[in-house]
Amino acid sequence: MSSASSVASVSSAASVSSASSASATSPVAPCASSASASSGDTRMAPGGPGYRRMSLALFLAGVATFALLYSTQALLPLVSGDFGATASTASWTVSAATGALALFVLPMSALSERFGRRTVMTASLAVAVTVGLLIPFAPNLSALVALRAVQGAALAGVPASATAYLAEEVRPRALITAIGLFVAGNSVGGMSGRVITGWVAQEWGWRVALGVLGVVAVGCAVAFRLLLPAPRHFTPGSLRPRVLAGTVRAHLANPLLRRLYAIGALFMTVFGGVYTVIGYRLSEAPFSLPQGIVGSIFLVYLVGTVSASAAGKLVGRLGRRGALYLAGGTTTSGLVLSLAGSLPLVLLGLVLITAGFFAGHAVASSAVSHTARHGRAQASALYQSAYYVGSSVGSTLGAVAFHSGGWSGTVSMGLLAVAGVVAITVAGSRAARVEARRGLVPVR
Repeated sequence: MSSASSVASVSSAASVSSASSASATSPVAPCASSASASSGDTRMAPGGPGYRRMSLALFLAGVATFALLYSTQALLPLVSGDFGATASTASWTVSAATGALALFVLPMSALSERFGRRTVMTASLAVAVTVGLLIPFAPNLSALVALRAVQGAALAGVPASATAYLAEEVRPRALITAIGLFVAGNSVGGMSGRVITGWVAQEWGWRVALGVLGVVAVGCAVAFRLLLPAPRHFTPGSLRPRVLAGTVRAHLANPLLRRLYAIGALFMTVFGGVYTVIGYRLSEAPFSLPQGIVGSIFLVYLVGTVSASAAGKLVGRLGRRGALYLAGGTTTSGLVLSLAGSLPLVLLGLVLITAGFFAGHAVASSAVSHTARHGRAQASALYQSAYYVGSSVGSTLGAVAFHSGGWSGTVSMGLLAVAGVVAITVAGSRAARVEARRGLVPVR
């Protein structure tokens, strides 16, 4: 397949599911490719001015976002012990943050359309890191949950604004790779936050661990603001509720976007559930690992860095739907392997779950950016909202399932969610073939 047709397949509705009539009749990709080829295109591209600074800045934003958002996840056994709470109750320190992010990501994206992507991301990180420095002093579990909710709401300005910034400032052929790097920053943040807090907590407790993580996040936020190039292709939009509501309705009327939102939510349900309770499983018999080792298990996130960064090549070889099938199959294999009583097999299972999740997330989120022809921040915000609803639901249901049925209960919940991903993709494949027979889109 040629480069041009690869770009076309990336943005066509047949990539994952059937295209909406709007997508089919006015494809984005050919125009985008032409723009990219144009000598007058001033958007960033690999090797060009500002691209490395932009990539590093958004990578660091991703690190800070995921490190803060899931900062308590590896510490849940210690939080439970300190406050005398069950796993399902302590899991609200995770669910409150992700749930608040899901709730506020759309309003924050509207602010991003009006005041600019860089401005909103900077303000969001500033508030989030400030709250992060206050969290270690929470006097009780209720206060901790409340602060985490505020932190999640603040962080809502980063994900949708980041993908919208990339869609506007990066040439289409480099977009999947650029978004993959941002997602890779998410994985590094999730990994480093858990590893740092795990080892620090083992020596000095969970409060000191969260304080150290807050300081690291401050450094990432400052570097982000210094490095990110000023936007050159941003056009301010309207803050009028009617305009915003119309944009949201248009996105939700697009069958392709609806499928992508559901896929992101289901993948994150698996991931949120598994990583919320894995610390409990590994700290209990038969493994009985110390907190530092449990935190180090999250080094597995490095696999996600690789799989997210490789998403563009994966789509180029397998097509969008083929990449999603592979991601779902990899996640399923990991869930089944994690049922073993052998620690090496459990770790291999986590590797596969992580690789499958980050690949699926990068594929789905980049498809959203390609599909939206207007209101990109809202399109990305709706994806992020669904994605973090999945995280919140997964964290809560995973903990409830673990409390009632052990690790096998959490795995069963995960397998149901992956089955949903496969079912949606299969339905999209069938619909895409119908569209292809009508001569609207190529089958990919």
